[in-house]
Amino acid sequence: MKVKTPPMGWNSWDCYGAAVNEETVRRNAKYMAEHLKEFGWEYVVVDIQWSEPTAENHVYHPFTELCMDEYSRLIPAPERFPSSAGGKGFGPLAEYVHSLGLKFGIHIMRGIPRQAVHRNTKILGSSHTAREIAKTNSICAWNTDMYGVDPEKEGAKEYYDSIFRLYAEWGVDFIKCDDIARELPHEEAEMILLSDCRKNCGREMVLSLSPGPALLEKAELYKQYAQMWRITDDFWDNWESLYAMFERCEKWSIHNGAGHWADADMLPVGAILQDYSKDNRTKFTRDEQRTMMTLWCIFRSPLMIGSELEGLDDFTKGLLTNAGILEMIRDARHSHQVWRREIDGIEYVLWTAVSSKGGTYAALFNVGETEGTADIPLTDLEIYENAHLTELWTGEEKADTDRLKVKLNAHGCAAWLIR
Repeated sequence: MKVKTPPMGWNSWDCYGAAVNEETVRRNAKYMAEHLKEFGWEYVVVDIQWSEPTAENHVYHPFTELCMDEYSRLIPAPERFPSSAGGKGFGPLAEYVHSLGLKFGIHIMRGIPRQAVHRNTKILGSSHTAREIAKTNSICAWNTDMYGVDPEKEGAKEYYDSIFRLYAEWGVDFIKCDDIARELPHEEAEMILLSDCRKNCGREMVLSLSPGPALLEKAELYKQYAQMWRITDDFWDNWESLYAMFERCEKWSIHNGAGHWADADMLPVGAILQDYSKDNRTKFTRDEQRTMMTLWCIFRSPLMIGSELEGLDDFTKGLLTNAGILEMIRDARHSHQVWRREIDGIEYVLWTAVSSKGGTYAALFNVGETEGTADIPLTDLEIYENAHLTELWTGEEKADTDRLKVKLNAHGCAAWLIR
């Protein structure tokens, strides 16, 4: 499956953690359809613990009881997803999301439920059982729900075939598979089996691998078996994490494109951690939010909004609907860092990319701690004649110039289309 541009959508984790429910998903999907879809936002993704009846925030309940069918497959908890009752699963919710012209996704954990192994439940299409295919020494370090699956065991393929056929019946378009990217050397064979079963389920689904940091030396493997993979652990709203992302993006930029995307993780903007406080908004400054959005777009990371969409203020909505910035995620090619250097004691980073519609993109970031003015000749971008500049955040134009000259706040940025 070729995903021509990085997926863009909303994921429930930042705002609702493990406690997301059907009403929340429907409300955010409706907002996306009415206000964001025209700008390219289309995926609505239910994150972790949707099978747990008692999930309440971002904290996991160790060894909790999960909702599961007779064939060892987790199913939505009807207490939180009422339309799933009676064996319907996520089918009705996916149908609603599709009716809005959007796509539906879910989070899964690698492996088979521990409770299935302990009860030795059946596997659809196999005479073997959960206990026979489990790899009980392959466990997640931060969530107790699953054991790994041993791909060498008879029944393992049938198990993964069965869960992806179930997801196809529900109408799932996007799978975020967790506890897989960071531990890849140990669980590489299980990732390949999982991906192959997804490809053969009869429905196209984007496969996103989490958590990071993914392994740079395994880049070609990720590109063969997934559409996106996390290059960081969970990304939150602090400058230290954003500053560190510049180095990650520089290293991974050569691997983005041709339908496969290194994922810088979610956008913690607007109202997040909603279940803790209605007033808990991102700690990023406005400059830092523009820097994050600019880097993600010129790098061509997938974009997943983490906020409560109905809580978007005008600034955040403008951040997520700037047509010029979002064009980079679709039209940029051969994105890369040009240089990272100090100018007058302030650290700057310069990125560039070719536009598939003609011209050159450039983004300049002040990653220092004070305001500064940078004056960059276009020859640094191998542009050797005067050009026309359009600054993508402001729309300001400048004709017949041979340089990028701009004053930037600390942690601020500017981005241009140069023709």
